[in-house]
Amino acid sequence: MSMLFIWVTRRAPGLAMVSVVALAYYVITREAAASGFTLTRTEGDSLSRPTRISFTTPTSYEGGGIWTLIFAYYCLTIHILVSSFPLRSMWSIFDISRCLERTARSKSLKDYKLSHRRRGSFTSLSSSETLTSSKELPSPSTTSSEAGDTETEFVPDSETGVDRVIHAIIIPNYKEEMDTLRETLDVMASHPLARDTYDVYLAMESREQNGEVKAMTIIQEFAKKFRSIDFTLHPSDIPGEAPGKGSNMAWAGRKLSEKYPLSLRKDVIITGIDADSHLSSNYFALLTNMHNSNPETATTTLYSAPIIFDRNAHEVPAIVRVADILWGAAGMSGLYRGSSIAPPTSVYSLPLQLVDRVGGWDCDSEAIGEDLHMYLKCFFALNGNLTVRTIHSPVSQSNVKGDGGEGVKRVYNDMTARYKQALRHMWGALDVGFAMRKFVELWQERKHTTRAFRPLHLALKHPNDSYIKNHFDADPEQPLESGIYSEVITETIKEPDWQRTFLLAHRLFEAHFLPLQMTILVVTSTLYMSVTEGGSDPHNVGWIFQICKVLRTVGLVECALLLFLYERFHKIGATTREKEMQEAGLAKGMCFSHRNLRTNFVDYLTFPLVAPLYGSIPSAQAQLMHFFTNDLVYTVSKKVTRQRAKSFIAEVLS
Repeated sequence: MSMLFIWVTRRAPGLAMVSVVALAYYVITREAAASGFTLTRTEGDSLSRPTRISFTTPTSYEGGGIWTLIFAYYCLTIHILVSSFPLRSMWSIFDISRCLERTARSKSLKDYKLSHRRRGSFTSLSSSETLTSSKELPSPSTTSSEAGDTETEFVPDSETGVDRVIHAIIIPNYKEEMDTLRETLDVMASHPLARDTYDVYLAMESREQNGEVKAMTIIQEFAKKFRSIDFTLHPSDIPGEAPGKGSNMAWAGRKLSEKYPLSLRKDVIITGIDADSHLSSNYFALLTNMHNSNPETATTTLYSAPIIFDRNAHEVPAIVRVADILWGAAGMSGLYRGSSIAPPTSVYSLPLQLVDRVGGWDCDSEAIGEDLHMYLKCFFALNGNLTVRTIHSPVSQSNVKGDGGEGVKRVYNDMTARYKQALRHMWGALDVGFAMRKFVELWQERKHTTRAFRPLHLALKHPNDSYIKNHFDADPEQPLESGIYSEVITETIKEPDWQRTFLLAHRLFEAHFLPLQMTILVVTSTLYMSVTEGGSDPHNVGWIFQICKVLRTVGLVECALLLFLYERFHKIGATTREKEMQEAGLAKGMCFSHRNLRTNFVDYLTFPLVAPLYGSIPSAQAQLMHFFTNDLVYTVSKKVTRQRAKSFIAEVLS
């Protein structure tokens, strides 16, 4: 691809922003001049005389012409998209809530977890390469994709082969508090499957002072609570890498890849979580069941789950709380049953063989939104035929907090910290350019449905894989059981799914174009109506802007209804988590945020401020900065401190 094309794609959202502003400016100025709109002042003291708006009759009408029509109809299109987005989010929240209720009542799920056999565990205390991969090839399989989710049904262990499924759980962290990591591991260690199937990897950063000592301390504490627990130490001096979760996940993925032979890789599922993520035991139980129940798509499926901020929501300002609610709702908008496009938010799972296929996680500055970026890699690697499934078990998260303080200072610090987090989210607009380039590659390779790949750690030893492609072009029927091809896995995938590709483009537009475009058009359409009010409307577009006003009102009402539907989702998720923690003996001192009428009322009054403050403004800042740099100085958000540890210290001191 040409350098110019790459430059343009990386700045596509910013170029779109500039184009809309330029279009609006041209149309408004031309229409104002053609309508005879002028600003005049009455003679005399300018301080005591107000500005007077007047219209003069132009000798000939020379407005914006066709550009006025383009501006008007584009404005209508954006308003329709904005008003329709909450409808899909509401349906998704409603559907997920129903599934959560059914999952909470599932006797088969409870019996499955209670009856699972607990065996001994082993541990590794090294972050170096300890095992080598076997060169045994699994039988080729045909990948396919399907929408929807399985019901919560379980069959006996002997039939599902639950013991053969290994959950490799990566916890990237940098300067996280020890209590935060301990609490997350305590929650996972309480799961019935933990000692049998959880391989935990603490993904540490070498730039964190004493990070290795920190990891070793935690491993000593939890050595007997998981199938294995290990750590990786991501170097800070790798050329081309940008600091962040993506590069840390990439390094951990390469290291853990060495520990699983080819004969096991199709049943190794990698789950990436944040340091403060609390996952229910239902998460891995449902994940195991879906993997075993769908063998035809087991290696081509990405699993997403809704997120819920139910830990310290009562301790942050209403505007921060609502921002996180709406952010979580946006992430849930694609998780309804039957959805074929379901990008994950923060926490997701995918089989190791799918990670092999796409070459692991990317590490450059474009991959700062590592969850969406990995989804896009998987989507295009499978020609759009990626299977997506929703795990109906909310992932508990903490609201971001500032540096403390009292009163107004505390509110300001929390709001500032949330803005920095929003800027990181909006920096992910770089994924638009990545998707555009992947689409071009998809079109160029649309007739090639045979793909070859190596296990992740072996692929790194062969950075130039052109010989694999050349081999298939020469003789695609030649077996690869020996010689230099003995480590290569070949699979056939379907032809490109153009309908899903179009839907993906729509979702990317919603995420990275719509917030800022809407704000620009609200302001400029209001200016247009002001300068043309009382005119003859020669373009016959006045009705369009009247409809836009109605759609804006409808959108506000829909957001209020979305918050109303969220109440049920939050109640189910928070109540279920608290009950599980009580049964595990971990509830004492742990934070639980239950919503009530008072906080609900304040939230409903606050939500109109969230879109501009944490959507449009950081989006504009990110897109403008992309013209000058793709690198963002990554800062770690402060998480809620473990209350149980604080209570224990208070008791000791007293």
